[in-house]
Amino acid sequence: MKISIKAIAAGVCWWALPVLLPAQTAAAARAALPEAEQQILKAVQAQSSQFSDALAAAVKISSPTHDVTGVTKMGAHYRAQFDEMGLTTSWIAMPAEMKRAGHLIAEQKGTAGKRLLLIGHLDTVLPGGTFEVKGSRAKGSGATDDKGGNLIILEALRALKKVGALENRQLIVVLTGDEESIGEPLELARRDLLAAARRSDLALSFEAATANAVVVGRRGSSSWRLVAQGATGHSSGIFSPSLGDGAIYEAVRIVNSFRETLAQEKGLTFSPAMIVGGTEAEMNALTGTAGGKNNIVAQRAIVQGDLRFGSAAQFKQAKDVMTKIATQGNLRRTSATLEFHERYPAMEITPANLALMRQLGAISETLGYGPLVAGDPNTRGAGDVSFVAPLIPSIDGLGSRGRSPHAPEEDVDLASIPELVERTALLIFRLTR
Repeated sequence: MKISIKAIAAGVCWWALPVLLPAQTAAAARAALPEAEQQILKAVQAQSSQFSDALAAAVKISSPTHDVTGVTKMGAHYRAQFDEMGLTTSWIAMPAEMKRAGHLIAEQKGTAGKRLLLIGHLDTVLPGGTFEVKGSRAKGSGATDDKGGNLIILEALRALKKVGALENRQLIVVLTGDEESIGEPLELARRDLLAAARRSDLALSFEAATANAVVVGRRGSSSWRLVAQGATGHSSGIFSPSLGDGAIYEAVRIVNSFRETLAQEKGLTFSPAMIVGGTEAEMNALTGTAGGKNNIVAQRAIVQGDLRFGSAAQFKQAKDVMTKIATQGNLRRTSATLEFHERYPAMEITPANLALMRQLGAISETLGYGPLVAGDPNTRGAGDVSFVAPLIPSIDGLGSRGRSPHAPEEDVDLASIPELVERTALLIFRLTR
C-alpha cells in the first residue's frame, strides 16, 4: 500500500488509513469493470443454480469411446443446446469400420474480433450413467473429463448470448467423439478439427483444469514396436558362432541401450509396455503370445511401448537415436527392426501461447481468483489441442476442476464451476472485440 505524503503532511496517521482486504479489492475491481462485462458476470450468476443439473444430465448419458450409440446420443444432447443458442450445428459421422461415432461441430459466423476455436470431447474412458452429489463435489464418469469442460463452454456462450455479446463474432466449437482413444486413420479422425483450426485465429481447449495452472504446452505421443530376430537351436549352443546370442538378448540389449542413452533427456520418456519372446512370438495392440521350450534358443522377440516428447525436433532426435541403436551393433546372428507410429504431435510452448495465458490470468486476478501459472507439460497427457497448436496459438486446461479422471472415483468440484465459467466468458468477450 502506498503512503500519501500529502496525507502525512496534513496530519493523517498512515496506520489509521483504511486497509483493503483481498475480498474488498476484488469487489472493487469487479465494480470497475466496463458495464458490458458486468452484465456478462450477472448473466453467469443467474445461470449458476442450474450448473449441477445441467452437468448431471450429461454425465447420466454413458458415452465411452467405443460405444458408438452412447457417444452419438451425447452429441445429440449437446447439439440441441447449441441449436437453441442459434449456432449452426452438424454431426460428422465416422465410417462404421473405424468403430467411432463422430464429432459435433457448432459454429457462428462473424467478422468482428478474433476467430475462436473451442475444443472439448464427448467420449469418456469408462462407461457411466450415474451422477452422485456429495456436498460440493459430484462423482460420475466424465464428470470432469470432459463433460465438466463442455459445460463451461456451453454456459459461457449462453451468458454471452444472453447479453448480445456474440453478435457478428466467429466461433467454432468442436466436440470430438474419440479423444480418449483416437480412431484410425488419423487423417480422417482429425480432418474436421484441423479444418476448423485453419478458419480460426486462436484455440481454447477445455480439458480438465489443474489448480491455478494453464496448459501452454503438452507432450506429443507415439507408439513404437521393436522386433528382434535370431537363430534358433538347442540352448546348449547359445553364444556359439553358429547360434549367436538369441532374439531375447538382442531385444534386451536394445531396450536397455535406449535407457542408458536417452533417459536423461528432459521432457522425453519411452516406456516398454509389453514384451514377448520365444521360438514363436506375436503381439497386437493389447495382447501377445509366445511359444517355445526352455532348451531352445528364442528366435523372435517383440517389444511395444510408448514415447512422449516435448517438440517435433525432440521426437525426430529420439527416433534417430533409437533406430541407430536397434539396427547397428546387433548381437551375433541377430537383427532388429523398429517402427514408430505418431499419435499426437507435441504442443510446443510458444510466446503466443504464453501471451494468451497472461490474458486469462489478468481476468482471473481481476475477478479475485488469483494469478495463473504455466503448467508443466510433463504432467499432462496428449490431447486434441496438440493437433491445432502447430497452426494457431492455443491454451488448454480451461475445463472443470476434479479428481481421478479415467478412474471409477472420478469427480468434479461443483463449487468452482461458476468461477471457471466467469473467466471463460470474459476471455471470449475480450478476444472477440
